[in-house]
Amino acid sequence: MIERVRFTDLLSKIVDNRGRTCPTADQGMPLIATNCVKNSTLYPVLEKVRYVDRHTYETWFRGHPEPGDLIFVCKGSPGQVCLAPDPVSFCIAQDMVAIRADPKRVYPAYLFAALRSPEVQFDIGNMHVGTLIPHFKKGDFDKLSIPLPPPAQQRIIGDWHLAIESKIDLNRRMNETLEAMAQAIFRDWFVDFGPVRRKMAGATDPVAIMGGLIPDPTRAAELAALFPDAFGDDGFPVGWSEKPLDQIADFLNGLALQKFPARPGEPSLPVIKIAELRGGLTEKTNRASHDLPERYIIRDGDFLFSWSGSLMAKVWTEGEGALNQHLFKVSSAKYPQWFYARWVHHHMPEFQSIAASKATTMGHIQRGHLSSAMTVCPPDKLLNEMSKVMDPLWQRAIHNDLENRNLAETRDYLLPRLMSGEVRVGDGALEIAA
Repeated sequence: MIERVRFTDLLSKIVDNRGRTCPTADQGMPLIATNCVKNSTLYPVLEKVRYVDRHTYETWFRGHPEPGDLIFVCKGSPGQVCLAPDPVSFCIAQDMVAIRADPKRVYPAYLFAALRSPEVQFDIGNMHVGTLIPHFKKGDFDKLSIPLPPPAQQRIIGDWHLAIESKIDLNRRMNETLEAMAQAIFRDWFVDFGPVRRKMAGATDPVAIMGGLIPDPTRAAELAALFPDAFGDDGFPVGWSEKPLDQIADFLNGLALQKFPARPGEPSLPVIKIAELRGGLTEKTNRASHDLPERYIIRDGDFLFSWSGSLMAKVWTEGEGALNQHLFKVSSAKYPQWFYARWVHHHMPEFQSIAASKATTMGHIQRGHLSSAMTVCPPDKLLNEMSKVMDPLWQRAIHNDLENRNLAETRDYLLPRLMSGEVRVGDGALEIAA
């Protein structure tokens, strides 16, 4: 039998900075809000942050998180919890607390794993108060119990969980770097026409012609040789052509999937709607019959684009699904995925502005807007050489996302079983409890 211990008995400190608004400044130390703390990330993310000046940082707060503390949300999305990084690059105010595990009572990494476990998250959910804005009161912390296996198992579970979360975080940060690299190269080649302008300015070194973005001299030379050194009368590099977005890719609109209901006892598919594209599959995701035309089945690696509501586009990496209306599955028989996907992303701010201007509750774009969005296409030989640079970046990011899905599925399957003792780790291998 696994012992259960009151949450507060496992803590050495709670940093609670009042329930009122902190004075902010235009710059200084980031002040994170509850939207920055998510169970899907290892550390808090700096999204839509405000700032506090040095005087406020030193005098207003009752305390600050330390590396290794847990940042725990109390209001809005109670129970979301992240690890405080080293060094801590932010401060916290109302609606969340920093909690510090007592290492004499609990292995800190295990407490992090336990708070994120389905069992404890369920318990926190059942203790919410409030209707419009749920919250988990600090005064109720002692009503929450944490399953506490023996110390040796705590260490194994905590270290295992942290290793998985750290690998997921590493892949996510790697993808941010890959995206920044791809954006910079795409802009230089297709928006600024950097290599052409540098050639016209007299550059001769291939690495310099490519703006230092292709450091490999051999690859830079192969690319630089194929870029023209002049612009045509149309304002584009000589030999390049302008084409509408819907001529470089096919945009397949999804179906009204309520016409294909899942049937009990028969194979079905999750319905991929705007919510799933943004937040992934959940228990609330609808199901549709598997008996769909093949082209409306989504698979890993497909590029999806929501054309109404909250417009966004991404590569899908969550397994088979059914393409719902209001989503495009984008493909091309001629052009590589990285190429048409980057053009979709390039035009996304314009599309979002068009959708936002609609006098409806759910703005959208029309197919005519795809025809009006122009792209610039290089000759096939140059595009093939470009793909030798861009496609590895694109495919690596997809690989990282797929790996993160597998890691998360492994974590979510094993964590509750490890905590309950159903599965143990012995001699470096997993064992099923007798």
